[in-house]
Amino acid sequence: MKKILAIVLAVAMIASVAVLAGCGKSGDTKATEAASKTEDKATADQATADQKTGGTLTMATNAYFAPYEYYEGEDIVGIDVDVAKAIADKLGMELKVVDIEFDSIITGVQTGKYDMGMAGMTVNEERKQSVDFSDSYATGIQSVIVKEDSPITSVDDILAEGATYKVGVQLSTTGDLYITEDLGDAAAERVTEFQTGNDAVAALASGKIDAVVIDNEPAKSYVAATAGLKILDTKYIQEDYAICFAKDNTELKDKVNGALKELIADGTVQSIIDKYITAK
Repeated sequence: MKKILAIVLAVAMIASVAVLAGCGKSGDTKATEAASKTEDKATADQATADQKTGGTLTMATNAYFAPYEYYEGEDIVGIDVDVAKAIADKLGMELKVVDIEFDSIITGVQTGKYDMGMAGMTVNEERKQSVDFSDSYATGIQSVIVKEDSPITSVDDILAEGATYKVGVQLSTTGDLYITEDLGDAAAERVTEFQTGNDAVAALASGKIDAVVIDNEPAKSYVAATAGLKILDTKYIQEDYAICFAKDNTELKDKVNGALKELIADGTVQSIIDKYITAK
């Protein structure tokens, strides 16, 4: 009888511990979720406070777009970085530059993960549906890179009826948007999207594609660094570069735009552009 009683008591104790453990796990999960939400709110509140009282100005970019942004050793430098630093100085803020994939910049800015995006970003109607833009601070040109012995002499050769040339672009850039739109139904077979301009140019050099559509200044850098390539003389598209912001972040946009206007007026922006472009 004592043995039976001991077994019953042991089972009861195990069940009790299991119940307590189960309750503890549920409570821990709820506590973790609550803490996570509190942390997220605190981060968002801190970002807002930083924008209002100085603090950090976080710029999202894709650092493979020389001379606008590129690596010099471990540092990201270029036209956009220098312009952003000048803006941050005007606002009494510290600039933080974050290197991410180009097609993630707008989403990151929309969600508030980054304060603004600068990456040689062109203003167009599609992007204006998602973000707001500052005044333009530079003008860009979409160019076409081909091999030196290529039969392609202009964009018209690529767009000609019956043409089968393969074109490489950097994903989600305006070069991607323009050539995809112009090729229409044929784009699915003839346009290849790459994560970086480097990847697209490497594919051209190895013969996997016939041309690359990309902004003219990065195109110069790629051609200078890669034997056997050239830029076509004819321009494809001319466009304006600007800084993007979340649509609900009008206070920061107005502050940055005000600083940018002053920097354009006093010649600072042009001197930065000349430093990287005229000297090349």
